[in-house]
Amino acid sequence: MANDAVAGNALRVAPAQPEATDDPVRGVLAAFTKDLVRGVDDTLTAFLAAEVDALTEIDAAMGGFAATARDCVLAGGKRVRPTFAYWGWRGVVGGDAPLGTVLPALSALELLHAFALAHDDVMDGSDTRRGRPTAHRAAAARHRAAGHTGDPDRYGEAVAVLIGDLCMVWADRLMAHAAVPADRLLDVRRCYDQMRVETVAGQFLDVLGENDAASWSVDRALRVARYKTASYTVQRPLLFGACLGGADADGPLIAAYTRYGLAVGEAFQLRDDLLGVYGDPATTGKPAGDDLRTGKPTALLMLARQLADPAQRRTLDRAGTVADASEVAHLADLVRDTGATARVELMIAERVTEALAALDTAPIDETARTALTGLATAATARRS
Repeated sequence: MANDAVAGNALRVAPAQPEATDDPVRGVLAAFTKDLVRGVDDTLTAFLAAEVDALTEIDAAMGGFAATARDCVLAGGKRVRPTFAYWGWRGVVGGDAPLGTVLPALSALELLHAFALAHDDVMDGSDTRRGRPTAHRAAAARHRAAGHTGDPDRYGEAVAVLIGDLCMVWADRLMAHAAVPADRLLDVRRCYDQMRVETVAGQFLDVLGENDAASWSVDRALRVARYKTASYTVQRPLLFGACLGGADADGPLIAAYTRYGLAVGEAFQLRDDLLGVYGDPATTGKPAGDDLRTGKPTALLMLARQLADPAQRRTLDRAGTVADASEVAHLADLVRDTGATARVELMIAERVTEALAALDTAPIDETARTALTGLATAATARRS
């Protein structure tokens, strides 16, 4: 039943055509990305409805838990990873290949993302995600409201970990629905597995950095960005899409995607670093200055310490120990005064330039080239 539901929704989505506009990038993205996001959302909705129904048959409480996991997946999000995977695929197969054949695999990346977010929020102790309580905070609140015994916070963390685990299993299950040759799906799975390993590696380094900030460095912060964000946000999804299209693993397209993906992915994380200090909560869905409250050793904070004079460095050392909003705002101003904010903006621009240079000679479909050019800018100049 789940297979039929997914396939039925997927096959109704046909490739759009770029709109006539003076801005070809905007026209391509407006035409294709809208259909892609709708296709991904429809695929996820159909698949998860069947999965929640199946788990509800085990126990009513299990159904509620599964519905909570479903809501974490469907509660907004920009669908960045399926978008990069889509253009990686479209760059190989051109504009005529039917999207429905690969929609389950593209949509599976959103389930993988939900897994990572649920676990990341527990590790970071985050209160909100996409403007809503995080999974562990919401579960803890339900525990308190029901008057259950035990520690509600521990309960909430356990539930969130299980939500993440379930999303990981769902991702594997949904990917198997892709209508591509079995041998090609094995190649796709190898790319997917490497993406997961690199994500765990980056996440561990992120956790280590928060507990060993005194010995951290800009280079190590960028290594976290490379594995925690660049790999599973841009680079591996692009390569994942290329594998779905049957690209030669040793060919020039894979080399170009690898170079582009690393550059855009690092720039994406550097933008996140800036938003973690200066972002508008109404847009980001998270409190302003969260990274300064926790003392997260991002490239931005590491650069600020490197560029700071002794007095500024002593103040910056208080990052992770302040909670008052005025103190956080003062630290944010101090980071800017060191020149670190401007330096990070320059690093973002340099990486976008590197990404566009990688596309110049890439042997890909021209529509995909135009879209990836636009995505390199859109993904790194965002406000959320």
